[in-house]
Amino acid sequence: MTFTDLPEFGRCPIPQRVDVPALTHILRELLLNRRCVIVLDDLWVKEVWESVRLASPDGKNSRIIITTRRGDKANSCRDGDSIDIHKLQPLSPESAEQLFHQKAFSRNGKCPSGLEEVSKSILLKCDGLPLGIIKIDSLESELRSTGELSNIMKVLSTSYKDLPYHLKYCFLYMSIFPENNPVKRRRLVRLWIAEGFVTEETGETVEEVGEEYLMELIDRNLIKANELDFDGLPKSVGVHSLMLKMILSIAHEENFCTVCTGGAPRNLTSNTRRLSIQKQDFEVSQPLPHVRSFFSFGIAKINIDSDFKLLKVLDIQGTSLEEFLSAITKLLLLLRYLSLRETNIKSIPSSLSNLRQLETLDLKQTLVEKVPKAVLQLEKLRHLLVYRYNMESSLPFDIVQGFKAPKRITALKNLQKLSFVKVCVQRRMSWQLSMIQGLNNLTQLRKLGVVELAKEDGASLCHSIGKMPNLHSLSVTSLSMEVPLELDAMPNNLPAFLQRLYLKGPLQKFPRWISSLHDLVRILLNPIPALQNLPHLVELQLLHAYTGTLSEFKSGKFPQLKILDLQQLEQLRSIVMEEGTLPCLQKLITSHCSRLGRVPIGIDKLIHLRMLVLYDMPDPFVTRLRQNGGRLRHLIQHISCIHSYKQEWLEDLS
Repeated sequence: MTFTDLPEFGRCPIPQRVDVPALTHILRELLLNRRCVIVLDDLWVKEVWESVRLASPDGKNSRIIITTRRGDKANSCRDGDSIDIHKLQPLSPESAEQLFHQKAFSRNGKCPSGLEEVSKSILLKCDGLPLGIIKIDSLESELRSTGELSNIMKVLSTSYKDLPYHLKYCFLYMSIFPENNPVKRRRLVRLWIAEGFVTEETGETVEEVGEEYLMELIDRNLIKANELDFDGLPKSVGVHSLMLKMILSIAHEENFCTVCTGGAPRNLTSNTRRLSIQKQDFEVSQPLPHVRSFFSFGIAKINIDSDFKLLKVLDIQGTSLEEFLSAITKLLLLLRYLSLRETNIKSIPSSLSNLRQLETLDLKQTLVEKVPKAVLQLEKLRHLLVYRYNMESSLPFDIVQGFKAPKRITALKNLQKLSFVKVCVQRRMSWQLSMIQGLNNLTQLRKLGVVELAKEDGASLCHSIGKMPNLHSLSVTSLSMEVPLELDAMPNNLPAFLQRLYLKGPLQKFPRWISSLHDLVRILLNPIPALQNLPHLVELQLLHAYTGTLSEFKSGKFPQLKILDLQQLEQLRSIVMEEGTLPCLQKLITSHCSRLGRVPIGIDKLIHLRMLVLYDMPDPFVTRLRQNGGRLRHLIQHISCIHSYKQEWLEDLS
C-alpha cells in the first residue's frame, strides 16, 4: 500500500492539502484495529521513521520493516527491545555463484566448461553483493567503453553524496590503496590526521576523533571491517571492489589522487596532489610541484627530488630500501607522516631534526636499533614506532626487538605511542634510570612498550606509569627469562583507562593493583584467581609465569573471555574447567606445555569454543585427539577447527 492508495483503503477521502500532523492522525485512524505490514524502503532521514512511528497504533498486530544503507540510522531507530536490527551480510560464495550462473547463463543456470576461472574472477570483484552480481554484465561493458560511472555506480554514489564534507575526503582516501590490500585501522587514522582531515574536539584527541570518523563510515556501509580485534574494533579495513571503482572514478574527477598501476603514467599532471604508485620501476619524468602525499607499494626504485618539497605524507612501506634517503631530511621539511616500515634501513641520520612538523615516525619491522638525539627536536611527534619481531626466535619471550632511545626522549611531551624502548642499555649509566623516572613527563601517552627492564627498576617504572592518566596499553618485558618483574609499587592513582596489559617475565609476587583494572580487556601474564572476576577481560595469555601443576577455572568466572592462550607453562600437568566457567570462550591455545597430558577437563562443556590450536605439544597429548582412535576425541567433537603445529608442520585434526 502506498499513500496514493489511502483514499480507497480508508473510509474517508484525504484532503488535497494536508499538513503532517493531520496526515499522521488520518493514517493512525486508518491503521487502527487492522493487521498490516508497513515497509519503509531505503531510509535516509530519521524524522521519516519518527512520523510513521507516531502514526502507528499501539499493539502487536502489525509489523514495520525498515531498510537502510546506514547502520547509524538503523541504530537511531531503536528505542527498546521491540526493534531488532538485522545486518545483511554478503552472499556466501556458493549462493553468489548460483545467482551469477542464473544471470549469466540463463538457459540452464550452469557455467559452461572452460569458463570456470573467468566466472570466479568476476565473482571475486563482486564481493558477494547481489546488486553487483546482477548488473555485472552492464557494469563491465560501460567501464570498458567510457571509463565513467555506470548506472550501478550512480546508485552507489548516492551514499557518497550523503556524506558530510569532512568524511568525503576520508572516504576518497581509500583510492590510494591497491585492491584487495587491507589497510590497518590505526595507520589509516594517522594518515587522515597528517592530511588535516580530522579536527580535534574538546575532550578528545585527534586520534579518537579519527576513530569516530572511521566507525561512521563503517556504519554507513561505505568502508568494511576486514578483520576484527578481540575488543570488537576492526584491525584492518577495506572497500568492496565495486565501491573502489566508484572511489577511483570520483578521485580522478576531483583530482584527489592519481593512481599508477601499470604502463606509462598517462594521467600525471602538474596539478597531481596525491600519488599512489602500484607498479614496478616507476620514474617521474615531469615536474609535480603540487604533490602533497606519496605512496609506493612494494616498488623497488624510489626517486625523490625538489618537486616533492611540499610533501606532507611519505609512505614507502614494504619497499626494498637499504639506506635512509638523504633527500627526505634535506627537501621534505613539511613532512607530517613518514613510514619506512618493513624496509631494510639500519640507521637514521641526525638530519632527522629538520623534520620539525613530523607527527608520525614509523620504523616498525626495520633494522633500526637506535634513534639519534635529533629526534628530540621533533616537538610535534605523536607516534614513535621503532621495533621489529624476531621471527627466527622460537621463544615468545624475546620475539620483540626494541630500540635504544636518547637520554631525553621523555622531553617529547606530545607522544601518544612509544614502543618499544630498551630501558636497560648501558645499565650502569645513571642517566638510564633517570630516563625511566622521566617517563612520568609523558602524560599524554596512550601506548607504552618497554623491554629489558631490570628488577631494581620496577618501582621507578611503576611511579612513572602512575603519572600517565590516559594510558590504554602497557607492555613490559624483563631483562631476561630469569629476571623477575617487580611491579608491586604502583601508586593508587592507576591509569583509569588501561585496557591492554602485557607482562613478560617471572612474577615472584602478583601485582595487587591488576585486579582493580576493571576496564582491562586483554592481559598477558598469570594468576587466575586474581583475574577471574574482571568483568571486561576478553583475552588472557599466560606466558612462562605460572609454576603450578594445576590450573582451575571456577564456575561463573571469566564472563567475557573469548581467547585463552597458555604458553610455556612447563610445570602444568592438568587443567580443570568447571561447568559454567568461560561461557564465551571461542579460541583456546596451548603452546610448549611439555608436561600437560590431556585437554582440559570440562572442555566438552564449552559450547562456544570454535578453535583449538596446539604448538609443540607432547605426542601423547596430540595422539589422544586424533580421529579414528583418539581416546579423548569425543570431548572435542564440537570444535570446528583443530590445528596442531610441530616444528612449523601443520596437522589438521578437525
